[in-house]
Amino acid sequence: MIKVMTKGHYATKLMLNLASRYKVDGNATMLKRISEEEKISLRYLEQIIIPLRIDKLVKSIRGAGGGYTLARDPSKISVLEILECIDGPCYLTECVEDPSVCEQTSSCAAHEVWKGATLLLKNYFESFTLTDLLKISDKKLKKARSH
Repeated sequence: MIKVMTKGHYATKLMLNLASRYKVDGNATMLKRISEEEKISLRYLEQIIIPLRIDKLVKSIRGAGGGYTLARDPSKISVLEILECIDGPCYLTECVEDPSVCEQTSSCAAHEVWKGATLLLKNYFESFTLTDLLKISDKKLKKARSH
């Protein structure tokens, strides 16, 4: 089901933090630093980073200067990928993902509405990359500073 849970929200913030450093300082970032900057519990980030690493959205670097970095360019990582990695498949009703859960799917008019809305939502999340979010963040910071 699509509901951006706290984990998905925080995973996006974590990834955005890493994206802001991508190819800038060249080093990996410790989760402790991200925890302090984003005001997210370190223990929570430690849980969130595991599926991101398993799905190859981030990579870990050991040793001095170790920590985490994006596994690929921020322009190649969509919000949908992050959310699906953390919260699971994006759909409004179970029958959209698996029509066999309901014996009325083939005759249900509402099913077509849920299917269409799911597609719109998935396309919307897919249309934003971490690079896009960085641009939005920069605009918001500039606007906040000018007020």
